[in-house]
Formats: sequence, structure tokens, C-alpha cells
Amino acid sequence: MIRIHHNRFIVRYIIPVLSFVLIALGQRAYSQNAQDTVPRTPGQEKRYERKQRIAELQRREEEGMLIYNKQWDLGVKLNSDGYGISWEMGWMKSLRWTNLLQVEINEKKDPKEYKTSIAINGGYDEGSSFIWGKQNYFYQVKFGYGQQYMIGGKGNKNGVAVSAIYAGGLSVGVLRPYIVQVNNNLGQTDNIKYTPQDSAEFLGAVIGGTGLGTGWNELSFKPGLHAKAALRFDYGRYNELLSAIEVGINAEEYFSKVPIMVLSPNHSFFFNSYITIMFGKRK
Repeated sequence: MIRIHHNRFIVRYIIPVLSFVLIALGQRAYSQNAQDTVPRTPGQEKRYERKQRIAELQRREEEGMLIYNKQWDLGVKLNSDGYGISWEMGWMKSLRWTNLLQVEINEKKDPKEYKTSIAINGGYDEGSSFIWGKQNYFYQVKFGYGQQYMIGGKGNKNGVAVSAIYAGGLSVGVLRPYIVQVNNNLGQTDNIKYTPQDSAEFLGAVIGGTGLGTGWNELSFKPGLHAKAALRFDYGRYNELLSAIEVGINAEEYFSKVPIMVLSPNHSFFFNSYITIMFGKRK
């Protein structure tokens, strides 16, 4: 008797519920299969592919990967021998690799540079400050191509993505004469730049500098090559915004020696370390 009631319970309740679940699952699978097999117009196909791509990107972003097509950024650089600014454009080629195009503008300083001023008119006045013995300002315009390799993703939105960077290319050095004010034999003020003939006056009779407005009509150029290697730490909370710190080393070789200071040896090879704070966008 108990077995009969048990069988009736199965027939009346369990079997209908299982049948309903199986029919629902079958209809869903059929609907999905029909949706995948029904021919789509070109517009529908593009929208479908876009949805699939967005879903895949969201899944990878949740796993801590930086996902984008392009990125660009501006940077402020502090070098061990100067300072500068940078611009970069990147194209993502795979989940790990990004191709980079870079432009930098820097000013390089000699470690022996220091500013001073001279007392004039019996010590009551001081001339404008100047760098004693400086022969040329040395600017650099760098054009580089390189790659970024992602070592580790963020893990979560508050994490830090770590990438390795290497790049190299052309470096155009720009020399601008450093011009100072001196008193001539007639008691008048002259603006002069360094020449071997005026070396004694340039190094001994200076009363002040002339500022940033002089020497631009006497530029000379020093072509060369550069290469760098760095680590980049991207701490931005959102993938569409690039916020990063880059720490690295840089080497430059010019095709001739670069005169910066009169009494310091001239070099064609320069090596420095740097740190850059970067801000940009991804899309």
C-alpha cells in the first residue's frame, strides 16, 4: 500500500516538474541555437560581434588585464641630469604586447652647473644671476619607437599593473649659446657668448646673465641615437584612464662631442636615470 502511494506521488508531482524543467531548457537551447544559425544582416552581424567582444573584454578586465585598442599619455620627467616632458601613443597588439611611438623634449644639465651673482656699484646692487662657465644650453628632441610588455595585471580595480618598456630611436641635440653681460674697457655693458678669443672676459668680467630671450638665432644641432629601458607602474582605478609612474635608465650617443661647460670635459655619450609621472587615456 505504501509503495502504491509512493508511485502515485512520483507520477503526480515529480515527473511533471522534471518534464517542465527539461522542456524549458530545451526551448532555451533551441532558441539560442536558432539565434546563432538564423542568417543576419551585415548590421546585425556587426552588433552581434560587438556584443561578443564587449563581453569578452569585460571578462578579461575582471581578471585584471588592461584591455584597449589605443592609448596616449603626457608625462613630466625628472632626469638625474635635467628635466623634460614626453608624449606617447600606443597600439595594443595582444594581451601582453603594445607598440609605442614616443616624443620627448628635455634639457640636460652639467653636474658642475651652479648659479651665482656679482655685486656691482660698490656692493649695493647685484647683477642678475648666471651660471659661471656655462657655454651652451643643451636641449634634446627625441623620437623613439618601442614596445610595452605587461608583466602582471592589476588583479582588481585598486591594483597596480606592472609593465616592462624598451624603446630607442633618433635624438636631435640642440645647442643654444649661453650669453652673459660683461663690462668692457669703456665702462659699458656688452652681451657676449664664449669664444676662445673672449675666454678671459667670459670667465672673469661677468656681471650678470641675459635670461632665456637670447641666443635663439644661433642654434646648432647635434644628431645622435638613444635607447632606454624602464618599468611602468599603472595605478589608475579605471582601465580607460592611464595613470602611471615610469622608472628607468636612458643612454644617448651623439655623433660629436657636446660642449656644455667651458672648463669641463666634453662628451658624446650620456647616461642617466629618470622618473616620469604620466597621465592619459585608453580606448
